[in-house]
Amino acid sequence: MLNVGVMVSGGGTNLQAVIDAIESGAITNAKIRAVISNNPGAYALERAKKHGIEAVCVSPKSFKSREEFHGALLEKVDSYELDLIVLAGFLVTIPGEMIRKYQNRIINIHPSLIPSFCGVGYYGLKVHEAALRRGVKLTGATVHFVDEGVDSGPIILQKAVEVLPGDTPEVLQRRVMEEAEWKILPKAIDMIANGELEPEFRKENIE
Repeated sequence: MLNVGVMVSGGGTNLQAVIDAIESGAITNAKIRAVISNNPGAYALERAKKHGIEAVCVSPKSFKSREEFHGALLEKVDSYELDLIVLAGFLVTIPGEMIRKYQNRIINIHPSLIPSFCGVGYYGLKVHEAALRRGVKLTGATVHFVDEGVDSGPIILQKAVEVLPGDTPEVLQRRVMEEAEWKILPKAIDMIANGELEPEFRKENIE
């Protein structure tokens, strides 16, 4: 059974998609051990509690320095003995020490087809605003492993979504969530839990 931790800063719609997939059996051999947020007001924490999942906040505002926050965050993550960490709209930079310690065990969902509209400054609605400004006809979402770059780790899954005439950033964001993010994030977790990735990413080789 894969012990999963989900890290999230906001409403937690991707978290909900994962919870629903576990409860429906679309994800097998995995359970959410904890939901961790940097934001005490994140609705994702309430979503977790409603499903009997431990929910905890580690806020940067509670610490004197970024280093203290990073140390506390890593200590909290370590305490759950996680096999996989899922970044589902976590808007705080993950400390390098944590990325190195959990190499190939942290995945992220990004709302574009990487390498388009990714990297520093591309998050949330900003991604969809950029896609509309550029006039692309297709966008989508990507699940990838996290390395020490920004949105630069190995890609696990991608799904394309059509951009329609008259789309606003908000409308496009919702379509990308419904047609791509909420589908490929649970699928990626299920693949990892069941050893379906390429050999270099299989759990038994992540040590």
